[in-house]
Amino acid sequence: MAFDLKAAALVPIDMQQGFDLPAWPPRWNDAVDDNGRQILAAWRAAALPVFHVRHDSVEPNSTFRTDHLGNALRDGFAPVGSEPLISKSVNAAFIGTDLDLRLRRAGISTLVLFGISTDMCVSTSTRVGANLGYRIILVEDACDCFALPDGLGGVIPARTVHDVHIATLRYEFATVVKTAELLAMLQTVGG
Repeated sequence: MAFDLKAAALVPIDMQQGFDLPAWPPRWNDAVDDNGRQILAAWRAAALPVFHVRHDSVEPNSTFRTDHLGNALRDGFAPVGSEPLISKSVNAAFIGTDLDLRLRRAGISTLVLFGISTDMCVSTSTRVGANLGYRIILVEDACDCFALPDGLGGVIPARTVHDVHIATLRYEFATVVKTAELLAMLQTVGG
């Protein structure tokens, strides 16, 4: 894989507590938090930059309003030291934020993304990031999403939603890896 991780930034997307509230449909990936925390630990050990993204909703009934407990980041996903926290109010981490400017000023050309949910904010941020010219690595088993109504009275299982979106992103927008593959890549980077 021809990625220079020394010019890469890790971008965890919307790793927030609100996704655990009963208002949300079932998810599929019980390992999302463990995988994400492993990635963060290895990334920090390699002394590479992290740009955290949090959804700060402006919708009155959202579990991600800044005054709602669901807005908080999940255990182990808070910024450490000078790691920035980017606040967004739409699906794409780049829209209405200074993320692109911060990344360009830092000389970042590759983004490693993971988070919740695969089909919404992760997918949208992957697509926009690729369209802005970044090389994208998406860590599929550090993402999670929800079962969705199919519009015909049925439900599409969460894993199916995830797999279809990963296939689309792999086809045109990102290199898709698993946590173990990324961890192996990080072992070759000197801090």
